[in-house]
Amino acid sequence: MRWTLKSQPEKEKVVQLAKELQVDNTIASILCQRNIDTFDKAKKFFRPSLEDIHNPFLMKDMDVAVNRIETAISNNENILIYGDYDVDGTTAVSLVSSYLKTITPNIATYIPDRYDEGYGVSYTGIDFAQDNDFSLIIALDCGIKAIDKVAYANEKNIDFIICDHHKPGDEIPDAIAVLNPKRVDCSYPFDELCGCGVGFKLIQALGSKRNQTIEDLLPYLDLVATAIAADIVPMNGENRVLAYFGLQVINQNPRNGIKAIIHQIKKKELTITDVVFIIAPRINAAGRMKHGNYAVELLTEMDLDSAIDFAAAIEIFNADRKDLDKKITNEALIQIIDNEEQQRFTTVVFDKNWHKGVIGIVASRLIEKYYRPTLVFTKSGHKLAASARSIKGFDVYEALLECKEFIEQFGGHKYAAGLTLLSENYENFKNKFEEVVSKTIDRELLIPEIAIDAEVELTEITPKFFRIIQQMAPFGPQNMRPVFKSTCIRDNGYGKKVGKEQTHLKLNVFQGDNKQTFGAIGFNLGEKMEFVQDEFDIVYALDENEWNGYKSIQLVLKDLK
Repeated sequence: MRWTLKSQPEKEKVVQLAKELQVDNTIASILCQRNIDTFDKAKKFFRPSLEDIHNPFLMKDMDVAVNRIETAISNNENILIYGDYDVDGTTAVSLVSSYLKTITPNIATYIPDRYDEGYGVSYTGIDFAQDNDFSLIIALDCGIKAIDKVAYANEKNIDFIICDHHKPGDEIPDAIAVLNPKRVDCSYPFDELCGCGVGFKLIQALGSKRNQTIEDLLPYLDLVATAIAADIVPMNGENRVLAYFGLQVINQNPRNGIKAIIHQIKKKELTITDVVFIIAPRINAAGRMKHGNYAVELLTEMDLDSAIDFAAAIEIFNADRKDLDKKITNEALIQIIDNEEQQRFTTVVFDKNWHKGVIGIVASRLIEKYYRPTLVFTKSGHKLAASARSIKGFDVYEALLECKEFIEQFGGHKYAAGLTLLSENYENFKNKFEEVVSKTIDRELLIPEIAIDAEVELTEITPKFFRIIQQMAPFGPQNMRPVFKSTCIRDNGYGKKVGKEQTHLKLNVFQGDNKQTFGAIGFNLGEKMEFVQDEFDIVYALDENEWNGYKSIQLVLKDLK
């Protein structure tokens, strides 16, 4: 691991902010690093307000989209809510469909089959709309690249409204309205919304025509917070406000589907991290193992007992998914070792029998092991389909763009993408991808980096200090949980390896002559036990540990040396 101390802000600015906020210099420094360098910015950050949610009509085409939907409602047209099969897509479909059903009964949902139709808008979906007399499709979390599909729908007199957040290409589809804050001609103040976030802006606009305020729409924010967490979009600006209030809904009065998942896991208070690792994988498991419709049915279910039954079924899908991703990861690791792939700048593996629903997870697991831009391929119909994942600082989307001569279709973000290609192009693509990455990647990026916010003495970690750090939540990209470094640490002699396979490290640490100890846990750091016999340095985040009703501050170790 590379330990990198973030550049420290100007001392005068830090001292001034510390004085204004009545906090210590370390807290003020961390805030300044995040561009929260005045009292007013800090107030906005620590006290998110519904007033900071932007006017939806600032988004290009919003007025056109609203007018078309209002016309459809008054003409009794059938409206099809279409979305991708991942968490962002299924939450967006659940949100927009459940809202529109409060206005008109003529609403149905459509999630494409991951295996038969693949990602995004499909011809099959448009044919379904025609066969069932739908004259308007609202596409969520997809559609910005669906130029041919939208043209096909236009021939059939089916109108499209696209709500997407992926990077547009040079050409925008010929839809009635294209809502996407990343459009170059869109001046919406925040361009990092997730797909469900764009869907929320649409219902916010529709609601304003019905004299509904943002408070009336709060119950929908449990879905938006779940999508923000799962899609790993920046946790600043409008996303932070939506996630903050959405988390309150999740913990106080969530919809039945989310309540049923929480009922399964029996956890009291959920953080955004719990949403990422507990709620999101279960919603995703439906689309991965069975069909995304299951997730939409769960998230729109009005009867709690039925939702609990759905959640129980999804729990089984999730257990199956875990078994499968473990098995495929092991097979992929064997393939890498056999082919000596670890000498390359990229990891590209393929097996025609791998389950398409888990290849994205497998790609992430391989990065944990080899830390390279990674693609995992499987067979999908007559083509090969892949999930791409990248490492911090490297844009895999741009790298794929350089290989487009061998690709049939692709889309995604800087750190995650999906693509399809013909099997005869696999080797050419693999070689080209390796060539592009080896020429463009900064070699330093191939060593995982831990970015450290501040170096502190353990004596600085007081209950007040910890309380302020906790108030910086919800954490996520652009607002990560602060990471600290402390040097010349000792263990009190009771340190040990823990966990079923002894892979984790549990310590009680102190610094210098101060004998106050902190409990510390280091996940997957078991093999570093040998370093704790003498003094060592640690990098860690802070968390709360509860044991037998007693709460204490715990250090969550990232690395030690």
